[in-house]
Amino acid sequence: MVKESPMFEDDIDPEFEDVFGDDLPSTPIEKAAATIFGESPSAAPAPVTDRAANFNMPVFSSSSEGGDAMLPAISIKLFYEREETRLLMELCAQDRRMGRATVECLPGGIPSAVDYLRSNSTPNLLLIESGSVAAQVVNEIDALAEHCDEHVKVVVIGAVNDIMLYRQLMARGVSEYLVPPFQPLQILRAISDLFTDPEAPFVGRQISVVGAKGGVGASTIAHNLAWALAENIKVNTTLVDLDLSFGTTALDFNQETPQTIADALLAPERADDAVIERLLARATERLSLFTAPAHINQVIDIPDDAYNTVIQGVRRNVPYMVLDLPHVWNHWLRSTLIASDEVIVVCQPDLASLRNGKNLIDQLKGHRVNDHPPRLVLNMCGVPKRPEIPVKDFAAAIGVEPEIVMPFDPEVFGTAANNGQMISETGPASKPAIAIDELASILSGRAVQKVEKSFFKKLLGK
Repeated sequence: MVKESPMFEDDIDPEFEDVFGDDLPSTPIEKAAATIFGESPSAAPAPVTDRAANFNMPVFSSSSEGGDAMLPAISIKLFYEREETRLLMELCAQDRRMGRATVECLPGGIPSAVDYLRSNSTPNLLLIESGSVAAQVVNEIDALAEHCDEHVKVVVIGAVNDIMLYRQLMARGVSEYLVPPFQPLQILRAISDLFTDPEAPFVGRQISVVGAKGGVGASTIAHNLAWALAENIKVNTTLVDLDLSFGTTALDFNQETPQTIADALLAPERADDAVIERLLARATERLSLFTAPAHINQVIDIPDDAYNTVIQGVRRNVPYMVLDLPHVWNHWLRSTLIASDEVIVVCQPDLASLRNGKNLIDQLKGHRVNDHPPRLVLNMCGVPKRPEIPVKDFAAAIGVEPEIVMPFDPEVFGTAANNGQMISETGPASKPAIAIDELASILSGRAVQKVEKSFFKKLLGK
């Protein structure tokens, strides 16, 4: 934070919008989160301690920007004036991207920050709140600058929606100025923008597909989703098969791959971009495959860190990465799901899927408070003469509406499996293929690009 002489006092508009004025709801502290989330004062919200987290907010970054990266190991100090701001920051601190950052919230606003810095070292990031008029905010920032290190980042949470004040603060080295109401993701974005290394490698979006139980068709969904993203959405995609013992990617795509993902996992320190590129198999121009071993001659025991190293290595090289995860539960799989940009839970309409799927979704919601909740795919619905839980009842019990419902179509899936093809190849107009395309569109935010046949190809029946 730099120290510069103030601009003319006339630059500060005395007429400002006071968002801390009488219009705010005069509710108790435990009900005051309405201010942060922009709720109506007359809504009479429930106490914060009794309210579920808001899972329906937008994702941390848009698909065109790639995936989410962890914030660095920084120290953050918030000096707040309102209890709502403290609650907001505590919600941010629970976010998966903040796992390496340390956050401390202290009351008192800018005066408290000045007193603290007189006898303590400066953190990497100062978040300070002030509900004062513009001129007083500028004076308090000048006082704060006397005790800040040169390289500290400062974000001011203010009450003055005034461009002249914003310019004054920027001239004094303030990194960002925010005015409520806002949501946790706005704070996370602001912090990420301040500490993102422009030289850091690109990080693609990580989509993890996991089954609620064995045999629900999670691998089939993952493989066809990766194909749809690459061939129908037209984005470069890599499919990673992490079922080291019984993965079927090579079979489903009719590929013979002498080298597999096990080679990278057994020597993660050597899995740089060049090695990963050499180990990948090319299914199409846009789709690459990281297949699993085709045998069980060796029991492979992989350290948890190796999975993360290889996954991050793949993410650096492709906009979209689909992980086909095995039906297990251990530390590496749990951390992989939590770190994913999107999680797809595949279920069948039966009681075991309902129980396991609900446990899995509830577990992930608690660790991904600012992400879209795990997306539910109901697979193999409508099997003749098989008792099933109705879709409406299944969704109500599990607490998530299904993104797509895949009808039981043994002819389409059986033909594709026997031919080593995807259902978009064997039955592009079938209901399952259309459903997979819809899921790919939802995850990418892009429309399916239909291939128009030329007049001569139509005449030839091609």
